Amino acid sequence: MNARAAEPPAPRPVVRPLTRPTARRSHVPPLGVTATPGGVDVAVVATHAAAVDFCLIDVVRPDLPEGDPARYAERRVPLFGPTYGVWHAHVPGVRPGQRYGFRTRGAWDPRSGLRHNPAKLLVDPYARGLVGTLRYGPETLGAVSAPRSDDPTTPDGRWWIGERYGEADTTDSLPYVPHSVVMPPMTAPPPLSRPRVPWADTVVYEAHVRGFTLLNEAVPEELRGTYAGMAHPVTIAHLKELGVTTLELLPIHAIASEPRLPAHGLTNFWGYSTLGFFAPEPSYATRAAQESGPAAVLDEVRGMVHLLHQAGIEVILDVVYNHTCEGGDDQLHVSWRGLDNPLYYLHDGNSPAALADVTGTGNSLDFRRMRVVQMALDSLRYWAQVVGVDGFRFDLAVTLGRGTYGFEPDHPFLVGLQTDPVLNNLKLIAEPWDVGPGGWQTGSFPPPMAEWNDRFRDTMRAFWLASAAAGSHGRPMDGVRELTTRLSGSADLFGHSDPPLMRGPVASVNYITAHDGFTLADLVAFDHKHNWANGEDNHDGTSNNLSWNHGVEGHTGDGDDATTEPWSAVVPLRRRSQRNLMAMLLLAAGTPMITAGDEFGRTQDGNNNAYAQDNAISWVDWALDDAGREMLETTRFLLGLRRDHAALRADSFFLGTPRPGEEFADLLWFTEAGTPMDHDAWNEAERRVVQMLRPGPGQGDADVLVVINGRLADLDVTLPPVLPGARAWDRVWSSTWDRPVEPADERDDDGADGVLRQESLSIKVFVARRD
Repeated sequence: MNARAAEPPAPRPVVRPLTRPTARRSHVPPLGVTATPGGVDVAVVATHAAAVDFCLIDVVRPDLPEGDPARYAERRVPLFGPTYGVWHAHVPGVRPGQRYGFRTRGAWDPRSGLRHNPAKLLVDPYARGLVGTLRYGPETLGAVSAPRSDDPTTPDGRWWIGERYGEADTTDSLPYVPHSVVMPPMTAPPPLSRPRVPWADTVVYEAHVRGFTLLNEAVPEELRGTYAGMAHPVTIAHLKELGVTTLELLPIHAIASEPRLPAHGLTNFWGYSTLGFFAPEPSYATRAAQESGPAAVLDEVRGMVHLLHQAGIEVILDVVYNHTCEGGDDQLHVSWRGLDNPLYYLHDGNSPAALADVTGTGNSLDFRRMRVVQMALDSLRYWAQVVGVDGFRFDLAVTLGRGTYGFEPDHPFLVGLQTDPVLNNLKLIAEPWDVGPGGWQTGSFPPPMAEWNDRFRDTMRAFWLASAAAGSHGRPMDGVRELTTRLSGSADLFGHSDPPLMRGPVASVNYITAHDGFTLADLVAFDHKHNWANGEDNHDGTSNNLSWNHGVEGHTGDGDDATTEPWSAVVPLRRRSQRNLMAMLLLAAGTPMITAGDEFGRTQDGNNNAYAQDNAISWVDWALDDAGREMLETTRFLLGLRRDHAALRADSFFLGTPRPGEEFADLLWFTEAGTPMDHDAWNEAERRVVQMLRPGPGQGDADVLVVINGRLADLDVTLPPVLPGARAWDRVWSSTWDRPVEPADERDDDGADGVLRQESLSIKVFVARRD
């Protein structure tokens, strides 16, 4: 027998032989394990395998710990196939709640990408429920392994790696991996009533299920950090009072950490390390649901979505279809790698075979393969129909559209999103980049997808922070041209379509911060990242933060008095900068996204890559000081302003000219003298002052004027005349106010005479109401 066909020795004989399954040669059931009245239909993709066993697992010694082999007994059922690459059978007598997994037999030839190892129990890629804990060590690797010599830790916490092209490891992994669980038949939760918030009215709020409520003492202790806690009346009240319409949850698919993290006492807190695309992460459920089993965990997730829907709040899931938790060739062997490594993972085409990594995680799923596209679409439909979610944000979405020669806007997966009757009417948002060649594709995704707009993020940070910091040291500062392009909806990025301008500014998901990077409060307090707690010598995370500490690095701390030097000069400016950035986000054309806690100044103490910090660094702190309460009040006011004035909720790109039946342009720009911006004014490289007038789009809608002073000095600004039919300008907000209430000493300086004094680095908003 040649080396390619060689198999590792089989593990010890199975126990409790089961009745032979029945074949359905004329019909391949849906992928996964589906409960039927008489048993289960089983189907799994393993195109290169010589044989596949469906393994039923029973807990025979519940008194023993999970990692003890004597705790379990196993029954193996050989599947029929492959039929078009699918192994399948109907297995009688199996009921919901049964644990199971798969084992494959076939060639072990890592140099050709083939990694079949029957010693390793494999998680079903279509499992709707998982139970148990993944243990990190040689048992969960496919090849013979050794501890990393450059990672000196205790033996129990050691980071193990496999030999990339070594021999197969024969240790049975059954006690060391999570087990798939047969779920009862699932239907859509009655009634499935989606809020269906129009894109123009949408305000996205990005939050982590565990981190958002874990420290909120107003939520019952047993619900904190859980799905149920996300839907508690206290949580919903905060979102509603803030003005949120759409809750975007960081990944809630079942996850597993990279092996390096547990060795350092860390975990993948964000969850961008998927173990199952159909199963919810059980650790986010209440203890009672976890003890009751995967069906109860799923019910809690569905209940969360239903309660949020009742409150009028949509639920979007951040989904990670670009890679899996298995890492590189020398790491985990727990599911896809053992079932069909050449099919699921993108390889470089060389010999020996090596994974092509365009995600920076060690592996990338290969969306050139029909079965990979099918798995992603099946997963999306499941979460939309059975769980009832309202949309998805696709992590590193360029990977999902990669064909043979790079990113393809008409890739089959993207066409599927556009045409699938279940998915094409949901909210779909792309993170439009990955780390591979040609990986930056902002503006390139087809409708109905929206996209994260990193140009908006960088422009706002640069104008209000990095450029202001440069100016404070006598260096040149950026002008307003890029700023005004972002404020008006980024037509340069999202206007290219057939026909042109079809997507509208709502395709631009505007954001200043996200889970990845500094919080809003840290943007104005740190010039440099402080990621030492991550165990990577502060090398991880971006160094291009475009932040400004305003003269002193870090926050004042609990023991410092903000009224003493140097804080008395720094703290007020920092708070104004936060208000400036929040105002830009909420007053710009496009779809705003707020990161949880930014509305009241949450800090991560300078960590801009807190993916591994399941602790106070990442958890939202609900114990607000005066500054936090004032920032919260300001954010609520700005969102209310956006909600109350249609001029701030554009759903089509501005033309800069009157629309049919209208007498003035839909967007107007003015200088500080109150005169229209002309060619010369737009070409002033360091122009830092501009006035944006957004006319009300309908009869009776108020006009809104936003006055921006990005200079480092105060100046007099002449307001433009009101448009025909409007009343006088009424100043409603200034970023110089700690609270959204006009201070008594400013009430005589409201611009009623057309001229006002505008403070440095500040924004003022005026409204002209119509009868």
